[in-house]
Amino acid sequence: MKRTRPTSGRPAIWGGTILGSILRILEWCARQGSTLLVCGILIGLFVPPLAAAMREVLTPCVFLLMLLALLRVDPSRALSYLRRPLLVAALCAWLLLACPMIAFAIAWTTGLTTGEAASFGAALVIMATGCAATSSPAFARLVGLDGELSLVVALFTTLLVPFTAPPLALGLLGIDLSISIPALMARLALLVGLPLILSLILRHRLGTDRLERAGGAVDGSVVLLVVIYGFGVMDGILDRLLAEPLMMAAGTALAFAGSLGLNALTALAFRPAGAGPALTAGLLSGNRNMSLYLAVLPAATDARILLFFALCQFPLFFSPLLLKPLYRRLHRQG
Repeated sequence: MKRTRPTSGRPAIWGGTILGSILRILEWCARQGSTLLVCGILIGLFVPPLAAAMREVLTPCVFLLMLLALLRVDPSRALSYLRRPLLVAALCAWLLLACPMIAFAIAWTTGLTTGEAASFGAALVIMATGCAATSSPAFARLVGLDGELSLVVALFTTLLVPFTAPPLALGLLGIDLSISIPALMARLALLVGLPLILSLILRHRLGTDRLERAGGAVDGSVVLLVVIYGFGVMDGILDRLLAEPLMMAAGTALAFAGSLGLNALTALAFRPAGAGPALTAGLLSGNRNMSLYLAVLPAATDARILLFFALCQFPLFFSPLLLKPLYRRLHRQG
C-alpha cells in the first residue's frame, strides 16, 4: 500500500478550502442582505445584552464600513463613471444643500422647531445634512437599482460632508450640538480621510483585478458590518421604548417619514433624468449615513438628537426589504 506524503507543512485550510467557504458565505450574505439587515436590527432591539456588548465597536464598525465601501471604488473607473457630470453634481448639491433647507422649512412649518419637539426637529434637519449611506451601493444592488451611480454619489457626498454639514447644522441653522464647527469638521474629515488613504494603499497592494473578483465578498462584509452596527446602535432602545412608548413611536414615525419623504421627493425631482437614475437618487436621499454623526458627536449632545439618529436605522435597515418590489415595479413602468 502506497503511502502519501503531505504536500505542504501548511494546513489545507489556508490552501483555499476554508477561505473559499468564507468567500461563498460572504457572497451569500450579499445576496440575502435585505433579510439579514432586518434580522440584525430586530435582534439588537430585543436582545439588550448583545446590543450593549456591541455598543463599544460602533466607531470601529463605521471605520471599516468606510474602508470597505472605498475599496469598492476604483478611482480611475469612478472618474470614467462621470459620463453625466451634471447629474452627479446636481445630486450631490441636492443631497447636501437643498435637502437640509427643505427639511428645515418642513420642520418650521409643522412646529418641530419649538417646544418639546424641537430636538426631533433639529435631528431631522441634521439627518438631511448627512451624506448618502456608506452601504448605498450595496443596497442599490440589492434592490436592482444603479449601483454605479450610487457608488459615485455616495463617494462624493462622503468626501464633501465634513465641509457642508457642520456649517449648515451649526452655523446657518443654529443647531446646538455641543461642538464647534471646526471641531466637527475635523472629526468628520478624520473619520472619512483615514479610510480613504488606507483604501488607496490596499488597492495598490492588492491590485484592481483581485478586488474586482472579491466584489461580492466585500459587499457581503459590508452587510455583516451593518448588521453588527445595527446590534450596537440598538443599545438602550428597548428600555426607552418600554419607558416612553409614545415618544419613541413618534420619533420612529418621524424617522420613517423623513427617510421615505426625502426618497419620494428626490425621485420626483430627478424624474426627468429617467426612471433608473431618479429611483437611485431617491434611495440615496432617503438613506443617510447617521453612523458618522453617532461616531463623532460628543456625549453632551442633546440625548433626543442622538436617539433620533438611532431610530433612523429602522427605515435604513427595513427599506431594502420593503421597497424592493416597489422599485422593480416603478423601474419597469419607467
